[in-house]
Amino acid sequence: MRSKIFFLFLSFLSAGCAPLQQVSIMRVDKIENYKYIYITPTNRINSSSGAVYGNQYGVYGGSSSKSINPSEVISGVLLKEGFMQLPELKPELINETLIINYGESGRRPRAFGYTIEVTIQFLSAKTNTKVCSCTAEGQGETEVDDIRRAINRCLSGLLGKESPVY
Repeated sequence: MRSKIFFLFLSFLSAGCAPLQQVSIMRVDKIENYKYIYITPTNRINSSSGAVYGNQYGVYGGSSSKSINPSEVISGVLLKEGFMQLPELKPELINETLIINYGESGRRPRAFGYTIEVTIQFLSAKTNTKVCSCTAEGQGETEVDDIRRAINRCLSGLLGKESPVY
């Protein structure tokens, strides 16, 4: 009986500490063939974390709040790579423009929380066909951290950059 309990505990522990899944990339064309980006707007996401503790002298606590707008994070990474962001689609630049869509595509329990998976899709503005897409998951202290890490892992993988270790 003890060995069964130990085996169950060990199985739970190893599943909970599993590494983040590898970044998944699907390419149809090279994004290097494009100069301009138009990013579909996203809403700001807020999350907070906090703790309360006490001892014989009183009760103490603290909290922090974080927010993220996924399209701003995507924009920052791609601007740094040399792309030029358009506030709207321009017919005269449509041959060289990518439309970028973002979405959360899953959650998975892991260790002492869960991961959030995101998918970023790149479409040709001229043909509305997929140029490429990437999917990655991230985990941090809050949902905002999860999303930021997933976006950075996704784009790092797509752009051939070394992905930061999280």
